[in-house]
Amino acid sequence: MTINTPIYLDYAATTPVDKQVAEKMWQFLTIDGQFGNPASRSHRYGWQAEEAVDIARNQVADCIGADPREIVFTSGATEADNLALKGIIEVSQVQQPEIITCMTEHKAILDSCKKLESDGVKVTYLQPNGEGLLTLEQIAEAVTANTVLVSVMAVNNETGVIQDIAKIGAFCRSKNIAFHVDAAQAAGKIPFDVNELNIDMASFSAHKVYGPKGIGALFVKRSTDNQPAALIHGGGHERGMRSGTLPTHQIVGMGEAFELAAKQLPEEMTRLKALKEKLWDHLSELGGIHRNGSAEHCAPGILNITVDGVDGETLLMSLYNLAVSSGSACNSASVEPSYVLRAMGISHQAALNALRLSVGRYTTIEEIDYACEELTKVITQLRSMNA
Repeated sequence: MTINTPIYLDYAATTPVDKQVAEKMWQFLTIDGQFGNPASRSHRYGWQAEEAVDIARNQVADCIGADPREIVFTSGATEADNLALKGIIEVSQVQQPEIITCMTEHKAILDSCKKLESDGVKVTYLQPNGEGLLTLEQIAEAVTANTVLVSVMAVNNETGVIQDIAKIGAFCRSKNIAFHVDAAQAAGKIPFDVNELNIDMASFSAHKVYGPKGIGALFVKRSTDNQPAALIHGGGHERGMRSGTLPTHQIVGMGEAFELAAKQLPEEMTRLKALKEKLWDHLSELGGIHRNGSAEHCAPGILNITVDGVDGETLLMSLYNLAVSSGSACNSASVEPSYVLRAMGISHQAALNALRLSVGRYTTIEEIDYACEELTKVITQLRSMNA
């Protein structure tokens, strides 16, 4: 196949906005569309915008099995994570509140926890096993009388590992402990029902599911006493939890994206898993390539591998016809291995040599075939140079 632009295999980082979503958003931007402020209750423009927001709120809620009144719109999953953790601590009646989380969480969780630690909150960071999985026993052992919140990611953004959210949620509910889930990589990609999973709060981001960047949501269960305090004030929007003029076009885009994803979910899961496994089957034939994270408990679209005998950054730079991501983080003076892989017990060098490939809605079988050829060629070349 002819390559004009790199083949995109980084869907876990972000997804392109679906054209149907973009067309829907455009209707809420210009003078000939529904551009009004949803908070303007005195005229038709505001009523139209408010109705559009209500429809989108229902679309998001339907995708995750929630009541639309339980959806709080935010600027993305990062803000939703911050609101959940910091907001719950602020309303906690416990003298010295404690949080339990996992070492492989997204930075939005880990950095929020660091901030709370500086304020005197105790945080327990649980280490997953070599497959990236936590056990319920670990959480149970970490719980104390002061534990007010457990936060565990549904699908890891680097490895695709899926935690047993339902079991953890049931345990937390039995102990009357608030349970938060970062579900940015889960909604619209795997079956995800907040009630079946016993979740009190969950964070979502539209741009992970073919919606626009800059919009997300926090699910907050209405029947629980654990209602987080607001971080942003100024008007009391979103049940008082998130003030600010609602960006109608972005919210409409998120709603449309979530509805599309929910409709396509069964077929898309099967298709993406087949594409990913084809990629893995081919790569594994090269030898010296290891799959990072559980193969059984893994999202259909994410594959994280370590390539022996090849420097990860060199490999990444050599794959100029493929858009993939490294398992490393670049700092000002050095390249650090993925903290997620290191927490799983993967060695420093193996983590440096890691590569994440993620497929999505627009990935074709022809692109996978080309990617297999390109990866084989580049890895073989680099290994021969290092021999």
